[in-house]
Amino acid sequence: MKQAASLQRREFLSKLAAAGTATLAMDAPRLLAADNPIEHPAATADSCILIWMGGGMAAPETFDPKQYTPFEVGLPVEKMVSTFPAIDTAVDQIKICEGLESIAGVMDRATLIRSAVQPDLGSILHSRHQYHWHTGYVPPQTVACPHIGSWMAKVLGPLNPVIPPFINIGQRLEGVGEKEELKAFTTAGFFGSEYGPMNLPFPNEAAKSVMPPDGMNGQRFANRDRLFRKLIDRSPQRDYQSDYHQQSMLRSLDNAYRLLSSPDRTAFDLTQEPKESFEKYDTGRFGQGCLLARRLVESGARFVEVTTEYVPFLHWDTHAEGHNTVARMHREMDRPIAQLIRDLEARGLLDRTLVIIASEFSRDAIIEGTPGSNANDQATHKVDKLGEMKHYGLHRHFTGGTSVVMFGGGVKQGFLYGKTADERPLVAIENPVTISDLHATIMTAMGISPKTGFEIEGRPFYVTQDAKGVAVRDIFA
Repeated sequence: MKQAASLQRREFLSKLAAAGTATLAMDAPRLLAADNPIEHPAATADSCILIWMGGGMAAPETFDPKQYTPFEVGLPVEKMVSTFPAIDTAVDQIKICEGLESIAGVMDRATLIRSAVQPDLGSILHSRHQYHWHTGYVPPQTVACPHIGSWMAKVLGPLNPVIPPFINIGQRLEGVGEKEELKAFTTAGFFGSEYGPMNLPFPNEAAKSVMPPDGMNGQRFANRDRLFRKLIDRSPQRDYQSDYHQQSMLRSLDNAYRLLSSPDRTAFDLTQEPKESFEKYDTGRFGQGCLLARRLVESGARFVEVTTEYVPFLHWDTHAEGHNTVARMHREMDRPIAQLIRDLEARGLLDRTLVIIASEFSRDAIIEGTPGSNANDQATHKVDKLGEMKHYGLHRHFTGGTSVVMFGGGVKQGFLYGKTADERPLVAIENPVTISDLHATIMTAMGISPKTGFEIEGRPFYVTQDAKGVAVRDIFA
């Protein structure tokens, strides 16, 4: 089984690599609307912040509490549905899980979707599902698909010509065990590098990314920029790039040069934040990322993703110590997210900023690391009771019902949409929302028609798969 999985993994990565190489040689994408104009909806948001709970945030442990039973040795597995009790929120009909008290206090500004669903994509689950969520397409594809942030950058352009329209905060792309998988969707794909993300894995070091080194005067800076452009033009990769992608790379250098030369770069410097404000966010990298996102949106960023970071078997990837791990994640996410919402509101930005909390899928109960914890064992070693605290928590990947929270950006306040079953399996039983429809909803809020498409290498390619995504209109105010 392990050998088969390894082969599937290598095959998957090789196909992604081939798609990436093919993209470099592609000509410029052509807007399909040039032949058949489409009508874009009126935007209810100008900016979008995606708060990404990488690794699989269990809905019954966060925004969709079910039956709660505390841990005890011998607890039957079927009674373990939520491992945190439900708490009241600022909205009478909405309860969420203990540990999210700060977010509970701002739920009257939110729409809570409890019925997001994903397809079962088989092996290499995290990579495939994260790719699917961020691009709208199930991998592998014959082209490198653009990230949802790149679509906004391409179609809408920057709000501030100095601030990159797509900024990715908190995710390392090296040293996390799945670098190629993460890079596969953290890209502008066939749109070109000028629409790709500015990656800032460590928020407290973001200022270093936009500040010229000490002693670098204007002339030296201009000379280095000129020499760097020559190096790019002479790169061995040039033979594999289309003229369009070469020019896109040079335009991205123009954008970088403009940012490094602008006083607006102070938005990246967290040391400029008042101490009291900084401490409200500072639960670690994620909390600092939320603060950086707020500063960047204030300065005109179009799309910002902030992640708890995906690393296999860490953070939300709870394959052991589920309850204790989620309790830690609650502490990291609760205060910064609530503070972000309050700060955006206080600054008059929440109405035009769509803030989304999402994850690639939810989780269900299973005891892992013991006989009976996988399909090969269960026929002969059935485990039906908890023996240790490390087994208390939801471990198994679950795609049948996932929570998504949206604030601001034209969505209703204090609104609950969709429902999952109260008994396992906790599948969506009212108003299921697919990835395509969720993307259509997000794009509609941003003023982009879900039918927006480009022709690339002779084939149409749309912002929602096959242009079939339909916005969930019921959630809009």
